[in-house]
Amino acid sequence: MNQETAELPCTTRHFSVQLSPTPRGARLARLLATEQLRSWGMPLDPARQIVAELSANAATHGRVPGRDFRLALYASPDTLRIEVTDTRPERLPAPQLPSPEAESGRGLILVEALAHRWGVTEDQFPRKTLWAELSLTPPEPVPPGSGTTGAFPQET
Repeated sequence: MNQETAELPCTTRHFSVQLSPTPRGARLARLLATEQLRSWGMPLDPARQIVAELSANAATHGRVPGRDFRLALYASPDTLRIEVTDTRPERLPAPQLPSPEAESGRGLILVEALAHRWGVTEDQFPRKTLWAELSLTPPEPVPPGSGTTGAFPQET
């Protein structure tokens, strides 16, 4: 008996756009990403917030006059990857808690909290790419009575 197995093609969707490193370009990145995710039938949050934060970083800290930043979205069946590439490779970001009075400086802390994974890739000079990944598969349910129902260990 000859059994054939059909493999489903693994499709990765891709969207990429170059934008001016300005507040207007960062806003346009969020709007374009929202519409692209909507057209793919994908959940909008928290991807919209991550795009907004990474694009604002590119417009604020990665700005070089005359050089654009690039937004790219890659969607596979189980992961959404968001990439923002700017032309300031010497300014590698690191999340830091700002003072309570500061009006900015919390973007990467939000990205760290919202994304399942994130990082920075040094690219061909003069570029760097900040990326974040979101899992599109729901987490496995925790069986009742497993003792992992909260953030704190249960007392015995």
